[in-house]
Amino acid sequence: MQSLENTFLVAMPNMPDPRFKHAVTYICEHNEEGAMGLVINQPTNITIGELLDQIEIDNDKLADAASFAVLSGGPVHTDRGFVLHSTKPGYSSSVNITSDIMITTSKDVLTELTTKQAPEHFLITLGYAGWDPGQLEKELLENTWLTVPADPNIIFNTPAHMRWEKAINSLGIDIAKLTQYSGNA
Repeated sequence: MQSLENTFLVAMPNMPDPRFKHAVTYICEHNEEGAMGLVINQPTNITIGELLDQIEIDNDKLADAASFAVLSGGPVHTDRGFVLHSTKPGYSSSVNITSDIMITTSKDVLTELTTKQAPEHFLITLGYAGWDPGQLEKELLENTWLTVPADPNIIFNTPAHMRWEKAINSLGIDIAKLTQYSGNA
């Protein structure tokens, strides 16, 4: 099995699960025990400043980051937050995914998000997408997802509403030519 860690899963137009319609999911972990990823293009109606207020973390309401939308990272454990960010060591629960991207689940990163000490680039998701062993491979065989090499520029510098199109375009595919139907020959 080839790991899809540090890959985008891009939902095909025929995605049967409405929670993943036009989703771009960044795969953080993929091994024989299954897979875990964060949907990076589904904003919620909660801002980072509002989230920090809800969990009683002081924050600078005037900082640009306070107005960023928190993303719906997937349908699993929607009460848990994840911070996907550019490399900045020192957080208690940080894991390097690549030399450019880390994931952190500890509260210490949250205290810095609206300060000058924040990672250069970051996004917050509530929840994640998870697959049992073999489940993701089955979905790939059913043509539910396209796999696309992950690009930090799409994660951190592309507006959320444009990430699906940008990820597909990175393969040289014209979205207008993607069909709603699929099959295997």
